[in-house]
Amino acid sequence: MTDSRRSRGIFVTLEGPDGAGKSSQATRLAERLRDTGREIVLTREPGGTTVGEGVREVLMYSPPGSLDSATDALLFNAARSRNVREVIRPALERGAVVICDRFGDSTRAYQGYGGGVPLEKLERVIELATDGLLPDRTILVDLSVEAGLARRQAGEERGLTRFETDDAAHGLTFHERVRAGYLEMAAADPGRWRLVDGAQDPEAVARAVWSAVADLFED
Repeated sequence: MTDSRRSRGIFVTLEGPDGAGKSSQATRLAERLRDTGREIVLTREPGGTTVGEGVREVLMYSPPGSLDSATDALLFNAARSRNVREVIRPALERGAVVICDRFGDSTRAYQGYGGGVPLEKLERVIELATDGLLPDRTILVDLSVEAGLARRQAGEERGLTRFETDDAAHGLTFHERVRAGYLEMAAADPGRWRLVDGAQDPEAVARAVWSAVADLFED
């Protein structure tokens, strides 16, 4: 990582298929880092801002069949734009550590690999939304599709999202493409990505997540 990136803070994202446990691991990582005395900003996508949380409700809980992958991509990136400009960039500029539950790679995985929107078109939308911002480290919490969806069915208290209930558009084949896309992106850029086995127990996953980012916090 360059000195300029260190001076503007550290940006870590967590990605993964549904049910892999990345959201809880993002919270665990934030808690561990807070113990170091650093300023930690934990945010999520879609969400993180007033506009983003409103867009999240539309994206996650609209009736099955009401949106398509291109519309999803535009909505996700509208929320992302506000998160970058209101939350992420200001925090990085003051030297904070930002941990984001999903970022631009989720659009590539879900709407690109999964939904079939051409990746070159998505890149232009993501570039506009993020203004070119890239994470310093991206952790892929990987889990088989069957195991992830089973976890979600068994333990999700706030209700399953459209991506987990609309089998016509987001069935097993869709989620397999999403997972394959994540693995392909991680293999193509090992400098940024780290792979963590989400099938382990949560404590073991948390240790692996920490190992994946510890070098960023070495003095």
